[in-house]
Amino acid sequence: MSSTWKIYLLAIVSFLVGTSEYIISGILDHIALTLGITLAAAGQFITIFSLVYAIFTPILMALTATIGRRSLLIYSLGLFVAGNLLAFALPGYGWMIVSRIMMAMGAGVVVVTALTVAAKLAPEGKQGSALATVVMGFTASLIIGVPLGRMTTEAFGWKSVFGGIALLGLLAMLVLAFALPATEGEKPVPLSKQISLFRNRKIAMGLSITFFWLGGYSIAYTYLSPYLLTVSGISDKWLSGVLLLFGVASLAGSKFGGYSTDRWGVPVTLMGGMALHILMLLLLSVVTHSSLGVLAILVLWSFAAWSTGPTQQYHLATIEPALSGILLGINQSMMQLSMAVGAGVGGILVEKVSLTSITWIGAVGVAIAIVVSLAAFRTTSRQKRANVHENRPGMQMK
Repeated sequence: MSSTWKIYLLAIVSFLVGTSEYIISGILDHIALTLGITLAAAGQFITIFSLVYAIFTPILMALTATIGRRSLLIYSLGLFVAGNLLAFALPGYGWMIVSRIMMAMGAGVVVVTALTVAAKLAPEGKQGSALATVVMGFTASLIIGVPLGRMTTEAFGWKSVFGGIALLGLLAMLVLAFALPATEGEKPVPLSKQISLFRNRKIAMGLSITFFWLGGYSIAYTYLSPYLLTVSGISDKWLSGVLLLFGVASLAGSKFGGYSTDRWGVPVTLMGGMALHILMLLLLSVVTHSSLGVLAILVLWSFAAWSTGPTQQYHLATIEPALSGILLGINQSMMQLSMAVGAGVGGILVEKVSLTSITWIGAVGVAIAIVVSLAAFRTTSRQKRANVHENRPGMQMK
């Protein structure tokens, strides 16, 4: 098997992991009805997954740094599969929480390790494309996984989704065992060093952009299915198709974000994408009687939201180029933390305020991200001017 196919195999594994995380938002109403819980309580399954992923991934990666990458990938995928089997086989809210914890602990290590292995498998100069392919697998879970999960749930029940993911995960473990070469572990990066990076003002602001941008998105996205069914008036039979279109728009937005960053730079792409993101969230709460209008807004919302993804990744990688690998790893945890907080805040809003409030508060979160971005770009611009001033020949003579 060529290196290209091995990288695509890692992308498929990333797709499975992403589907298991995001699928809850597409079947939230079914889970709540079956378990006899509120929508807000069901939404916390996303909060739990994201929170565990964010906290434990850097810890587990540090503890397992010396283990061979192929072995680590298979072990972590095994834990992920076990979590899905638990969700499929055992009833009740408590067991579902346990299963989500297991899934998240396995998933975090799977994704980070898959990215590491993909970079090693790629030919010289192609590492960026290899990483993008693996990330694309994760993004594809939004495009295909969520609507496919909705359709599977309607046909066989929501537990069948996790049973199917578990079977595919077992198959992936067998293929990985034979297809991937054995690779050595890496020198561990102490957690203390990772935490110390937050004292750097530029890094702290950069990660804050991720937190508020994705947190605002998550407040609304977590409860998107019940929102569309009860507020926007979308028919249940059309919901899977709507979610599929939403996912396709996210892929297009991600592609455009990368292109725009190369063409017009980070500030223009980041600010423009988040401004459109806010506008669409506000319009979604206003346009409720036109199915075509709601559909158009959803497409533009997804496009705008995910155009920020590659731009923000590039932005963080260039803040401190020597620490780009560590920063991107921390950003993965920050993304999950923001998803957890967003889902938690959304749950409180749904329960204490109303389902319609999620779009407005989500927009506020993204607006904070814009304010932080402006401050970050102003700081960077000021530092560049200071460096130019210091490096002038006249200044060097003094």
